[in-house]
Amino acid sequence: MLDAGRHTRAKLGFVLLATEQTIEDDVLLLRPEGVGIHFARAAIPDSITVESLTRHADDLARAASTLLPDGSLDVICYACTSGSLVIGEENVFAKLKKGAPNAKTTSLITAVMNALNVIGARKISVATPYLDEINQQEADYMSARGLKITRIQGLNLEKDSDMIRVNPQYLAEFASAVDTADSDALFISCGALRSVEIIDELEQKLGKPVICSNQAMMWDVLQRAGITDRIDGYGILLRDH
Repeated sequence: MLDAGRHTRAKLGFVLLATEQTIEDDVLLLRPEGVGIHFARAAIPDSITVESLTRHADDLARAASTLLPDGSLDVICYACTSGSLVIGEENVFAKLKKGAPNAKTTSLITAVMNALNVIGARKISVATPYLDEINQQEADYMSARGLKITRIQGLNLEKDSDMIRVNPQYLAEFASAVDTADSDALFISCGALRSVEIIDELEQKLGKPVICSNQAMMWDVLQRAGITDRIDGYGILLRDH
């Protein structure tokens, strides 16, 4: 006898960088009961630059095609903030759709923009681990979407394998220093950073919403799948929206 399986509420797919070491833990941490999580990886060297991310786009459709080829995937997300803004949302969506034609498509930068919109934030301070070339692209992208970037600053790290090692408490201090008094929200960019561990702490300290990449991504994919569970302990976005 066959039943509906373990994941009766939704099946979510994530296309990761080959170098990724943080997102899987965060997504599983934030997963509601009955929601299936599936991962694939697209080739990239341990170097996060505009050039490497642009080349990496060629492998997204292949990676997406390996996720539940029975067609039962509900939502698929390209899980890289810098990659999704360098490659471009529409280009990312097309590649994901080619590999997983039945699934709703999204990307990490799409999730972030939707999260900032739902909390009503228009003036944003941005802390990142990136090189200046990535920071500039991010600032230009968000500004073109109607946001005012009050400040953006990175840690000038190139390797994903270094970004995953940034100590969360150091990250909290760095992000607090990047935040400006006139911002509506602080955004900590990059799925490789261990940001979900410090969201509540930072919101209490700064007195404003804090959005980070993996928190926003999980909120976005759950919304697209029709899952509206409130999740405590990881900021106002997942708790109240």
